[in-house]
Amino acid sequence: MLIKKLIPCYKRNLTLAIPIILSQVGQVMVSLVDTLMVGQLGTTELASIAFASSIYMLVFIFGLGFSLGQTPHTGKAFGRKQWRKIGVLFQNALLLNTVLSIVLFVIVFLLRPLLYHLNQPENVIEVSMPYFNWLLASTIPVLLFFTCRQFAEGVGNTTIAMWITLSGNVINIGLNYLLIFGKFGFPALGVEGAGTATFIVRVLMAFAFIFSVFKHPALNKFTGYFSLKKFYITALKKLTATGFPISGQLIVESLAYSLSAIMIGWINEVNLAAHQIVLQMASATFMVGLGVASACTIRISHQFGSRHYKASSMAALASLHLVTAFMAITAILFIVFRHRIPPLFSNDTDVIQVAAQLLIIAGIFQLFDGWQTVGLAALRGLADVTFSMYIAFISYMVIALPVGYLLGFTWNMGSVGIWTGLCIGLMAASVAYRLRFLFTMKKYYLIDMSAAPR
Repeated sequence: MLIKKLIPCYKRNLTLAIPIILSQVGQVMVSLVDTLMVGQLGTTELASIAFASSIYMLVFIFGLGFSLGQTPHTGKAFGRKQWRKIGVLFQNALLLNTVLSIVLFVIVFLLRPLLYHLNQPENVIEVSMPYFNWLLASTIPVLLFFTCRQFAEGVGNTTIAMWITLSGNVINIGLNYLLIFGKFGFPALGVEGAGTATFIVRVLMAFAFIFSVFKHPALNKFTGYFSLKKFYITALKKLTATGFPISGQLIVESLAYSLSAIMIGWINEVNLAAHQIVLQMASATFMVGLGVASACTIRISHQFGSRHYKASSMAALASLHLVTAFMAITAILFIVFRHRIPPLFSNDTDVIQVAAQLLIIAGIFQLFDGWQTVGLAALRGLADVTFSMYIAFISYMVIALPVGYLLGFTWNMGSVGIWTGLCIGLMAASVAYRLRFLFTMKKYYLIDMSAAPR
């Protein structure tokens, strides 16, 4: 009976989710293609982009959190048909995220020498620095892209980001081929070529999205409210009040992965290269779960804005079912094909052997990762973000990393132990997010305007 009631919710969620999924997969494909192509150069080169990516991810994630803070407010305003408010929110989000991206770039640029003191293999750091520099240079365009994307998705338009991202991936593959291997007269830049290609593509994607936002008939009705007089301190405070806790939650989660990569680097570059392969696979499948979760945030914010509270709960439950089905399939595939996936990235037999072991843990990891991202997305749809930050801190800093260190080094399980710690942390987060959502929604049920999902 419940499943029958949820069928319309499945359809509505998937309608929003599929373009987001394609867009999310496209985002991670940039890194995945870099890994695939650079992996052909050698183990040191593969380990170098693992190191650079894990460090830069902290910068990217912190900025991304502020852009994500726009979505719940935009979604609620859309549910209440407050077009002017949506335009004002977007205008102020553009200002906030542009300034933030510049500040992040300057701070991290000045702190780059610290990367040499993280106890990583010296040759790995030397090879990774040019790639890291290009990633850092892409901070401003990538945050502009995500600001536009979160605005568009907040008003229910998920297709523009999809087309721009997919187009960007085609360009990235071509530029990687030319610049990494030096084809058709281009210089063979190796790892640096991958970073250069990523920077160029991110600039093009940012410009394409900004152009689309101001020219698309379904979106320019909101940007028509833009004015120099509409930079409001209140709007900036609201976006910051939501964006900062989201950034805090994301940075804690990302820091857990980055510190895990650093710990794996203490073992040797073989384990670090294997970690990069498995992380890329898990990231690719996670993007599908994240797409479902993003649709969940949009649906809940729209329904919550319209004060259809029970419909919000139904949307969350439908998303939970969808992500469980997908992640269960990928978990099985990871485990069954654990010996066939790693050779696609590396010819090093030691790397392949370690990666095959990690894929077993990554398979179990899939379900908990899907559950936690949907639970978190449901809370974001309610703009309930501060408590999520505390949950993330406990799950990753207090549970995942200490358990990973204990299993990895005290019990000599190596990288398998570190990944097991991450898996346990995700399990704790998934349970806590779901319980928080159920607790928060209880107080709204009695004043629900409509018991039926819309």
